[in-house]
Formats: sequence, structure tokens, C-alpha cells
Amino acid sequence: MTLDPIATFEDIARWTGPFRDAQRAAAQDALESGKVLFFPRLSFVIGNSEATLLTDQLSNGRAKNISRDPDGRVQGERGSAEESVRLNMMLGRFAEHARALVMHLFPGYAARVEQARTSYRPVEIAGRRYSPRDDDKRLHLDAFPSRPQRGRRILRVFSNIHPMGGKRVWHVGEPFEDVARRYASKARKPLPLEPWLFETLGITRGRRSEYDYLMLGLHDGAKLDTAYQKDSPQVEFAFPAGTTWMCFTDQAMHAALSGQFALEQTFHLPVEALAHPERSPLKVLERMMGRTLV
Repeated sequence: MTLDPIATFEDIARWTGPFRDAQRAAAQDALESGKVLFFPRLSFVIGNSEATLLTDQLSNGRAKNISRDPDGRVQGERGSAEESVRLNMMLGRFAEHARALVMHLFPGYAARVEQARTSYRPVEIAGRRYSPRDDDKRLHLDAFPSRPQRGRRILRVFSNIHPMGGKRVWHVGEPFEDVARRYASKARKPLPLEPWLFETLGITRGRRSEYDYLMLGLHDGAKLDTAYQKDSPQVEFAFPAGTTWMCFTDQAMHAALSGQFALEQTFHLPVEALAHPERSPLKVLERMMGRTLV
């Protein structure tokens, strides 16, 4: 099987464009097909006052990443008061850049896209130890136990801001439908009243649908399958410093193997906003299962 999961756009070098209609169409087709869009000339420039933030000492060591909520609340950092202010401003500026890219490159998404958390990932990935289920060095699709998506898409924009030129290395795996055929039938089914109870107790932020249980089954099934991690179709790709990339992380099988100093912005998007909703994980799973899942 020959994998071609990366779509490169050499001619995109500005967050706000202008973008040609042909660029927009090609980017949206690749994105909704589950590919990773790579922008080798699109960089997020770090200001002089932000250079001192490029240290792993800002992390509190407990959370995987430093995160900023859309309301400006920052978690997971332990900088001084001055550093906290500058960090908040840098994350807010990246959020604005990433949003501008999505809005201008995909104008059809603009009215429906929801901005979620921004994260800063200053700690080297390689060498970090997690349980297999929590280890993002293993191939996986994004599915969040506490945040049911109910079919909404998870779109993420990444930039490598490593000051010494370090690369961020990913593995990108096989198409979503192939993963679904491996693991959907093995996904755990909820106990009676479980989704209602989890929502009522605050274990989940909203009620899990059957779709959410299936996506969690795909996430856990792949991560816990040692043979799959070793032998499944996958390609390695190194994102250089000064570059940007994006993908629907609920559709593109991915694993982050190494790298330090990256920024990430998450967006949520309803299936109805897509140009090709039939390619979405929700519609693929509904065809496979023969029923509505949300």
C-alpha cells in the first residue's frame, strides 16, 4: 500500500492570503480527504520580547502542554508574572493568526467554525513516558473522553517555532475508513443510562453519543494494539522549524514522535459546514454501521 498523506502548499506564505480559488479548492479537498496540509513557507514569527519564552522551564511539569482558553485563561505554566503576561499575549497572537488562516483559506467554514484551546508545547516529546492510552507517540485519532464531539470535526493548526532549527517528527498513518474497519466493531458499548449519568456527574461536558463511543474505541484500539503500531502503513515526516501544518486530527492517523517548541490551535466545525460531509468520520461510521449515530 502506497501512502500519500501529506499535501504540500509551497506557494502559501501569508496567514491572510490572498488565496486563489484554485488554492482554496485544492486545500479543502485535501483536508477533507484526511490529509495533512503542509505550508513550508508559512512561519509564525517570534518577537524579541517573546524569545525568552522558548524554554521548557515554563511548563509546570504536570500537564502535557501549556494551554490557553478562548477567554484568555492560561493553564499548565509556572512563569513569573511578567512571563505569564507575555506568554498569554503570544498564545493569543498565534490564535489570531491560525484563525485568520482558516477563515481566509476556507471561507465556507467561517460562519460555523468554533475556536477552542490554544496550546504551547515547549517540552521535548522524545523520552517522555505515558501509559499507552495517553502516549501520543503512538498512532491515533483524536477523541476526547471528557469532551464529546457528537460528530463535530477537530481541526488543528500547528507551527514549529524551535529557535535552534529542531524538527517536529510525525508518523502519519492509513486512511480513516481502514482504521474504522479494524476497530469499530470492537468499540465498547455504553451501559444503560451511562451517557446521561456521566453528563449529570460532570464526568463529560455534554452527553456522549454512539459516535463518541465508536471514536474512543478507534483511539484506544489503535493505541493499545502493539502489532498495529509496529506494522500498520505509516510514513514519517519531519516538519522543519519555521513551518506550519494542519489537519482534521479526528480523521488523520498521526503520532508525534519528537520535537520541542510548537504552537497549536484547535477549532471545532460541524459536519454540515464541510464541502464533502460524506468524507467525515461521522458519515463514514454511519454508512458502516447502517444507522444514525448522533
